[in-house]
Parts: sequence; structure tokens; C-alpha cells
Amino acid sequence: MKIRVLFFSLLQDITGTASVEWDCTGVTTVADVLGLAFARWPALEAWDNSLLVAVNQTYVKRDAVVEDGAEVALMPPVQGG
Repeated sequence: MKIRVLFFSLLQDITGTASVEWDCTGVTTVADVLGLAFARWPALEAWDNSLLVAVNQTYVKRDAVVEDGAEVALMPPVQGG
């Protein structure tokens, strides 16, 4: 299964990229995707409790199913002012 993971705002600074394409055999949920991301970029895990996640442009919880070809967006909390 292949997915595209997008990183927004300061998460791009942490990962050094705006997006990656992953071959994710065995991945079935958002939680699985996050586990892969935390393993590759351990500094992301500091944001674990506040990350916003969208799959195919819809906000989801961590138990949401991720299907082949999905786009998973990881975003820090929204700030304004």
C-alpha cells in the first residue's frame, strides 16, 4: 500500500520536507502512520498529543482507517491572533 504524508508548518522544519510517499505494508490506521513517522523523526513525538490529522482532506481520529492511495496530513494545532 502506498500513501502520501503531508507535513505542515513547523512539522516541515522537524522533518525537513513538506511531504513523503511511503510504501506502508501492514499499515491500517492513522495510529500506524503516526508510529512510522515517530520512528523516522523522533522529534515529532513531542507533538503527539496535539497533532491534527486529516485523511483525504477530512479530519479524523487515530483509529481511522487508511487505505491505499490515501493522503494523510499532519498539522500542529491551529494558532491565530
